[in-house]
Amino acid sequence: MEETSDKHVGKDFIRRIIDEDIHTNRNEGKVVTRFPPEPNGFLHIGHAKSICLNFGIAEEYRGACHLRFDDTDPTKEDVRYEDSIQQDVRWLGFDWKGKLFHASDYFEKMYEYAIELIKAGKAYVDGLTEEEIREYRGTVTSPGRISPYAKQSVEENLDLFKRMRAGEFPDSKYVLRARIDMAASNMKMRDPLLYRIRHAHHYRTGDKWCIYPMYDYAHPISDAIEGITHSICTLEFENNRALYDWVLDNIPAKFPSRPHQYEFARLDLQYTVMSKRKLLELVEKKYVSGWDDPRLPTIAGLRRRGCTPEAIKKFCELVGIAKANSSVEMPQFEFCLRDDLNTKAPRVMAVLRPLKVIIDNYPEGQVEQLDAPYWPHDIPKTGSRIVPFTRELYIEKDDFLENPPKDFFRLGPGREVRLRYGYCVTCTHVDKDENGEIRAIHCTYDPETRSGGSPIGRKVKGTIHWVSSNAISGEIRLYDRLLTESHLGDTDFLSHINPHSLEVLTDCRLEPSLAAAKPGEHFQFERQGYFFVDPVDSKPGKPVFNRTVTLKDSWSKKTAKA
Repeated sequence: MEETSDKHVGKDFIRRIIDEDIHTNRNEGKVVTRFPPEPNGFLHIGHAKSICLNFGIAEEYRGACHLRFDDTDPTKEDVRYEDSIQQDVRWLGFDWKGKLFHASDYFEKMYEYAIELIKAGKAYVDGLTEEEIREYRGTVTSPGRISPYAKQSVEENLDLFKRMRAGEFPDSKYVLRARIDMAASNMKMRDPLLYRIRHAHHYRTGDKWCIYPMYDYAHPISDAIEGITHSICTLEFENNRALYDWVLDNIPAKFPSRPHQYEFARLDLQYTVMSKRKLLELVEKKYVSGWDDPRLPTIAGLRRRGCTPEAIKKFCELVGIAKANSSVEMPQFEFCLRDDLNTKAPRVMAVLRPLKVIIDNYPEGQVEQLDAPYWPHDIPKTGSRIVPFTRELYIEKDDFLENPPKDFFRLGPGREVRLRYGYCVTCTHVDKDENGEIRAIHCTYDPETRSGGSPIGRKVKGTIHWVSSNAISGEIRLYDRLLTESHLGDTDFLSHINPHSLEVLTDCRLEPSLAAAKPGEHFQFERQGYFFVDPVDSKPGKPVFNRTVTLKDSWSKKTAKA
């Protein structure tokens, strides 16, 4: 017993179940999982947690993980969604190793099994309307009523079901229901629907079928046919488990294995939406630019924003696998991003909101080539680039105040700062336009302070970044939380969209080395955050940068002040 306990230390409850199954030789020691998305939208970070769990278990236990598309509703599904899902799974670093399947692969078998259920008196064709079915089902405190169609003979049900398949009836005219228990405490067991009529073109089977199985019927059968051993779902399917078992226990067929369903807590990330229905609404109503908008929690959006698969997998690992739902704070995800990008993103300088600086005592026309390292001392990487230093420079507007407080350690009249990799400069005066707006700051520099040197007896508290007059122009997109509230529940999420979730800056100045930046590359803009060269809109010599994450969590301070 002690040996078994040590074996389970640090493992989540699902892996402990698998360990026990292997120990008792259940399923002959095999471990086969599956990831079964519906091809009706793009995957989001919640799906990433399920992908990491199912494929991760298969890798750990030397088993297999199937990628199976639940293509049972032709009115909502499309091959482009299937393609995007495959791309996302591969990008996260997982491989289904040829085990790619579709629920539609088993439509004929599912139909045959439905016929057997009808013959056994365990299923019947119901002609009640959708509203009537809901009314007959009862409530959580009162039992349901048996449908009058449940009294039909086996022959009548077989005839109607075959005619349903033949296309003789319009949509919603009939459904096939399981005959279980209209008084069951679990509402899912009150004669659930197994089939419905859908006269719609299927992206794989064409017009061959006009009746389609419900998820709760197709899912366990697909699992059983494929030999799945551990069918891992999120907690919203907990009540469905009884129906999952009923289907498999009542179908007279021999399967490679008898799968069992297990539920874990879904990922609920704050300040965003984790519903494909809501995500689709955002896309269709053009609140965002598309499924890959970097503000969305879709894997495509996170990828375009510059999130790495390693950071996403680390985040899913930190969140863990639990039995109770909980809400995950955004800073936890952003920590994983910073931690991963810290060793991947070379340091460069970019000025997002430029303010001109003129160094009056610096030789006009002179250009010094300063050597600036890409990496700080605590990262064991080498490499540097040349940063030109000129008489005219640009700094951030926020790095200058005309009347600075005592705790402001940046530039102000009579104050001195160090220009990163360059010299110490002191502000002497400012130029203003007719409206009183500052056009330029005039400074003097100390030629004895290059490369971090400082004259004896003088301390400089502030160091700021800058770019020279040789800087290139660039577009930078600053992304923030999608929603203004951490968790909305059932409220109207569209009224809580953060109006500042995207800010586009078009007059940014970037150090010259960034002219060679390629789509898909990561950089840390010193003092600004981690940025990613947009893979869609960037052009040679004209990169567009998306901010992946700030250097520090500032949102909690914003909400505290609000």
